[in-house]
Formats: sequence, C-alpha cells, structure tokens
Amino acid sequence: NEDNRNERKFTKPKNKKNNKLKKIDSIKITQKTGSISPLMHVIVSVGIGLAIGYGSHLIQTGAITSGNFVSFITALIMLYTPIKGLGGNVKGMQTSLLALERVMKNLEAKLYIIDKPDAITFNKLENNISFENVSFEYKKGVPVLKNISFYVKKGETMALVGNSGGGKSTIVNLIPRFYKIKNGEIKIDGINIADYKIESLRQNISIVLQDNFLFAGTIKENILMGKPDATEEELNLAIKNACLEEFISTLENGLETYIGERGVLLSGGQKQRIAIARAFIKNAPIVILDEATSALDNQSEAIVQQAIDNLMKDKTVFVIAHRLSTTRNADKIVVINAGELVELGTHEELMNIENGQYKALYEMQFKKQEVSL
Repeated sequence: NEDNRNERKFTKPKNKKNNKLKKIDSIKITQKTGSISPLMHVIVSVGIGLAIGYGSHLIQTGAITSGNFVSFITALIMLYTPIKGLGGNVKGMQTSLLALERVMKNLEAKLYIIDKPDAITFNKLENNISFENVSFEYKKGVPVLKNISFYVKKGETMALVGNSGGGKSTIVNLIPRFYKIKNGEIKIDGINIADYKIESLRQNISIVLQDNFLFAGTIKENILMGKPDATEEELNLAIKNACLEEFISTLENGLETYIGERGVLLSGGQKQRIAIARAFIKNAPIVILDEATSALDNQSEAIVQQAIDNLMKDKTVFVIAHRLSTTRNADKIVVINAGELVELGTHEELMNIENGQYKALYEMQFKKQEVSL
C-alpha cells in the first residue's frame, strides 16, 4: 500500500544521514569510550561485593580481624577515584588520536591541482591577463561560470560587480588556481596558468579579503608573513602605506603588540590594514580585493580605502565591489549575474546602456543612500 511505499522511499535517505552522523568525531569518541564508565562501575561494584563476601569468610574463620577488613575495604574504595581518572585519561587520549587521524588525512590527501612536469616559473606580469571561454562548476552538472571571456592589461583595474552568488569570487579564485576550471583557459601573457608553477604563480598574487585570517602573534609577525625576509625599511614602508603608523604609535608595545587568534583584539578596520600591510610587503604585481571594505563603518572604510588606493598603485587589480562608488575609477567593469558576463565597459559606458543591469544596480544603491540620509 501507499504507507509501505513511503516507508521504503525514506529508508535510504535516513540511513545515509545516520552514516554521516557516525563520522562526526564526538560520536566516534562516544562509541569508543562510552562503555568505559559503566564498565568501571560494574567492575568496582562486583569487586567490592566479592571482597566483602570473601572478607566475611576470613573474619569468621579467624584469618583476619574485623578492623583489618574495614581498613582494607576503605583503601579499596579510595582507589575508585584514581581509577576513574584513568578512564577520563583514556577518553582524552582517544580524542587526541581522532584529531590526529583527521590531521593526517588532510596532510596525506592527494592534491588534485599540481604542477605539470614541464611547468615554467612565472616571474612577473608583462602584458595582460585573459579569460577565454572559462566555465566552472563546484558540483558536477551545476555550472557556476558559463563561457566567461575578458582581458585586463598590465596596470589596469577591473571591477567585478553583480548580484550575490553570481560568481564574482569564483572568478578571482581561479586566477591563483585554487580550483581547476572545467572548460576554457586563463592566460597570463598568453600562457595558460596551468603551465606555470603554482608556487611562483601565487607568489605574484596578493589577496585582501573581507575577512582576512590573522594568526595569534604580534602585529609585526603577521605583516612579515607576506615576506619573512623583508628589511626594516620595507616593513616601515608597508606600515606607512597601510595607514598603520598612527594606530601603532598609540600601542604600548608597538609592533610587538599581541593581537590574539584571528586578530580578536583588533577592530575590523585595524585587521584590514594589517592584511593590506602584509600585501604591501609582498609587493606582488597582481592584487585581488574581495569586498575588502564592505563590513566596515564609514570612518573605518575611509582609512582602509586610502590604504587600498596606495596598494593599487602600479598594480594589476581585480576588485570585487560591494559598494559601487568604488567602481567609478576602474578601467573596466564586468557585470556578472548567474555565472554569465552580461555587461563590460567603463562606468560611463555602462551608465549609458538603457535598462542596463549595472545602471540599475548603481541607481538602486544611491537611492537607498539618499533615503537613509
């Protein structure tokens, strides 16, 4: 009947979910250590019961006195707490082993993006970066980018705009080869990026994200991650260009100030400027800015924007713009929606397109600003 069919229909999905849950570390730990506590209670209870029974027999036969027996039982009960502690240590050891197992799986995982045997070293950008009919998908059969084609000349700034989820971040993530494209080619100076050594390619790209990862350590240590062997002069120049001088001068320990895990002791604008200083000191010819100011208030945004303007000088820049006021000075603007390139041009050219998507986005954003004012 219909009920039986429905029951059969939902059995497999439920089993799949249960199998996924079994893979969670906490459940693995419970499976391996959950029996320890009740097993110990059983052993202790049975042990004390047997000891009392056998002790009573020894007292009756005169082998021991009742005082000796009470002392023995007291000592036996006192052993319970340290034995229980051993059980807790076993659980902690199992947790550590499972964590180590997960780490080792990641370390031993086979990379699917590797250098070709005849890969060449990428030294610097000479002419341009081009996308030629690039298609990409995270999940098979679900396209994220569809035949994207454009080029950026050396020293130009390209802004990528469009609705959320359109594929803007995916485009910039393909340049450093974080993912493998499905079809088409991305070329730098006419050479497919797959023909370059990955390390040399990424060494020539600086990325500033909306939420940059800062490590537990000092301000200086986080900046020097961009270039560990940087000179004092290079460090000071990066700090100046990132508009960090005034902020650092107010700190008791200056550059040696501890910032906490992920920069938890800093404000959003301060974290962004440290990330920009890290990109400055790396001095890569290609810069990617992924909505670097979208999460900041107006005052912080103004300072960070000045630092970004300094970073962009004489660089080839890809900027994902959340606030379209930052796109006006871009050499080219690409409008990406639903994985497709729908418009391409300068700010003035796109604003002159009747019923254009960029024009609609721009006017909508500024109308909102006028209403809020």
